[in-house]
Amino acid sequence: MPALWIAHVTVTDEEAYAKYAALATEAIAAHGGHFIARGGHFVQLEGRARPRNVVARFPDVATAEKCYHSDLYQRALNHARDVSERELMIIETSE
Repeated sequence: MPALWIAHVTVTDEEAYAKYAALATEAIAAHGGHFIARGGHFVQLEGRARPRNVVARFPDVATAEKCYHSDLYQRALNHARDVSERELMIIETSE
């Protein structure tokens, strides 16, 4: 079953976070993922709003998890850790 990687992010240093985004984009593509939503207008109906919301689609949960734990994505995270607050989840779709 396909899976969605959903991130809600508040960035405190755009320049440093751009390094994360470049490497994360490579890692996601290398694992068969593609972006469905990346930023853009949103309406927060419940919970805590984060200014940046990202949704990527992967072939399955295992592949999305493999991407997260990959060396390339972990290198990307090194650029995000101190310059953002994030929530990230992987959800299996019903397709």
